[in-house]
Amino acid sequence: DSLLQEMCSTAPLKAMIGPSVLNADLSDLAAQSQHLLDSGADYLHLDVMDGHFVPNLTFGHPVVASLRSKVVGTMLDMHMMVAKPEQWVEPMAGAGADQFTFHIESTEQPGALCRKIREAGMKVGVGVKPGTKAETVLEWTDQGLVDMVLIMTVEPGFGGQKFMANMMPKVRMLRDMYPLLNIQVDGGVGPSTIDVCAQAGANMIVSGTAVVKAEEPSKVITSLREAVTKCL
Repeated sequence: DSLLQEMCSTAPLKAMIGPSVLNADLSDLAAQSQHLLDSGADYLHLDVMDGHFVPNLTFGHPVVASLRSKVVGTMLDMHMMVAKPEQWVEPMAGAGADQFTFHIESTEQPGALCRKIREAGMKVGVGVKPGTKAETVLEWTDQGLVDMVLIMTVEPGFGGQKFMANMMPKVRMLRDMYPLLNIQVDGGVGPSTIDVCAQAGANMIVSGTAVVKAEEPSKVITSLREAVTKCL
């Protein structure tokens, strides 16, 4: 296992584009997800909101379990905008989630939570809200407990906000410190904002409306991936 982890941690960075399915027709989630995958999506980004950590309420592990059986082999990246992430680790693992991204602001014991996620067989993501310094994740990243850091480029829980370019120094700092860390950006990312994300060092791109509502999602996904690959 340690050898496998070592191999994974030295794997070259890949540009990965993950559409946010919250922007899709949720009554037809399986077909919409498959369409995005057929259009070249590398993974699916699923926004779980609990009405506490953020004002909105979306979906939970039963929906994830239902989707899992329809998109076998696809990476399901859970963005857990929830007040008590600890209580959802086992249910999400049981539902077939691949990566569990909690918010650093939502827990008093990030280290223990990272270990719990790993022990449940999932990758560990740590999210940082716009008002939170990226330094808050360094302790856990330095301990090798973090697979991905998510830098929010909008305030989580509200749709349709403008991309916050002033979050890019956080991405740049992390990329300079951790050349092989997966760094994700989420919020207002699309063709008009991808270049600054790529130049700052982000390699995992969450895109909602720009991909999901596009006439030809495959063209948008390809252009986003090419922009990132250029900077890797």
